[in-house]
Amino acid sequence: MRKIVSIALSCLMAISTFAAAEAGDGRQRKAKLPTYHRTTAYAVQTVSVRTGCFSPQLEGILAHIAMKTGRRPLVTSGHRPRAHRTGSLHRHCQAADIRVPGVPESKIIAAARTAPGIGGIGRYCNGIVHVDIGPRRQWVYCGKSRGGILSAKRRSARRV
Repeated sequence: MRKIVSIALSCLMAISTFAAAEAGDGRQRKAKLPTYHRTTAYAVQTVSVRTGCFSPQLEGILAHIAMKTGRRPLVTSGHRPRAHRTGSLHRHCQAADIRVPGVPESKIIAAARTAPGIGGIGRYCNGIVHVDIGPRRQWVYCGKSRGGILSAKRRSARRV
């Protein structure tokens, strides 16, 4: 009996939502539902994280990290069209900030270093790791309040 009541309430809520979308000024409106990008290589933290434009190379890096760590990376930030820095690879959909729940940061970075096509690898003091397909480089950043960039290394594209 409880299942039937739950189903009936769910149906009523859905109908009232669509009815409210059509009410108002008399014009019929389409309900705007969030779209999800489904992949087995990674998951997204929230539906607002944009990953639909990730290149196969960047998705391959995330898949490599998933394979090496045994868990799917959680993308916390992907495409940011209004990124503050004009040279930001997030702005061009060539970078991702990730966490891998239950996996130490050092293991995530070690897995990223061995990924084919990896460019930049950054570590933030909040536990998030940045990976991109730009030039080969590494850095640690703890924000302006903690002294800014702690260390940065730039490696040539030839050395691995």
